[in-house]
Amino acid sequence: MNQAANAEAPARSAETIVVDDPNMNPIRVAAKDTSVYYGQKQALFDVSIDIPERSVTSFIGPSGCGKSTFLRCINRMNDTIDGCRVEGLITLDERNIYDPSLDVVELRARVGMVFQKPNPFPKSIYDNIAYGPRIHGLATNKSELDGVVESSLRKAGLWEEVKDRLDDPGTGLSGGQQQRLCIARAVAVSPEVILMDEPCSALDPIATAKVEELIDELKENYCIIIVTHSMQQAARVSQRTAFFHLGILVEVGPTEHIFTNPKDERTHDYITGRFG
Repeated sequence: MNQAANAEAPARSAETIVVDDPNMNPIRVAAKDTSVYYGQKQALFDVSIDIPERSVTSFIGPSGCGKSTFLRCINRMNDTIDGCRVEGLITLDERNIYDPSLDVVELRARVGMVFQKPNPFPKSIYDNIAYGPRIHGLATNKSELDGVVESSLRKAGLWEEVKDRLDDPGTGLSGGQQQRLCIARAVAVSPEVILMDEPCSALDPIATAKVEELIDELKENYCIIIVTHSMQQAARVSQRTAFFHLGILVEVGPTEHIFTNPKDERTHDYITGRFG
C-alpha cells in the first residue's frame, strides 16, 4: 500500500456501503459490528456483512487490510492467537458462533477452511480424506468411509487422477492436486461453509483454473468465502464482493457492480490500480 492510502486513520463511524441484490440467496453467515484486536492494536473496525448460502463471496483489498483477519473470525481460528480479542456478533444460521456453549470443534466441521499453501497431512491420500469423518463419527464402517473418500475426491475433481494410488502420500501430489486434496478434505465432513484464504496464490495458471472451476461447482451446495489478491479471480468466481481497506469494510455488493460501478471512491481507486 502506498503512503497516500495510509495517510488517514480509519474512521470508526464510517458506514459500509451495501448495494442491494434482489436475487441474493438466503443468509448463511452474518456479522454485526465485529471488531478484532491484537493486544492494544485494533485490526478490524465494526464490520457488518450478510453472506448468502450457495454462492461465492470474495473479500478483496490491499495487504494488511483485515480481510484474512475477518475470514478467520468465521471459524474462530483467531482463538489460537495469543492476545487476540473479537468483539461484536457473528452468526451461522442465526446462532452466535462465539456463544460459550458452542462446541468449537463442531463449528470447524461446519465451517471448513482451505489455506494459502496446500497443507496435506503427512498421511496417505485416503487417510487425508478419512481423517475428519473418522474423528467426527461420520462413517460407522470401512465401506461407508470408502464412500465418503470417493465422494469427496469426486467433488474436488481429483478421483480419476488418484483412484489407483490412494495409499500414496498426499504430499507426493503436485501443488494443484494437493490444494484440491485439501478442498476434498474440507468437504469430507459435510460443511455448510468453506473458507478459502488465497487458495490459488501458490499455484500455476493451469492449477488455478482447475481450482476456480471447482469453486464454481461447489457453490451449488456450499456457502463459499474466498480471500483473494487477484481482482480478476474475484470477478471470475464470485457473485458478491466485499472491499476492505485499513480494517474497514468499505463496500459490499454484487461483484459486477463492485467492479463496474463502485459507489465509494476508495473502492474505485483500488479497482483501477491507484493503490494496493
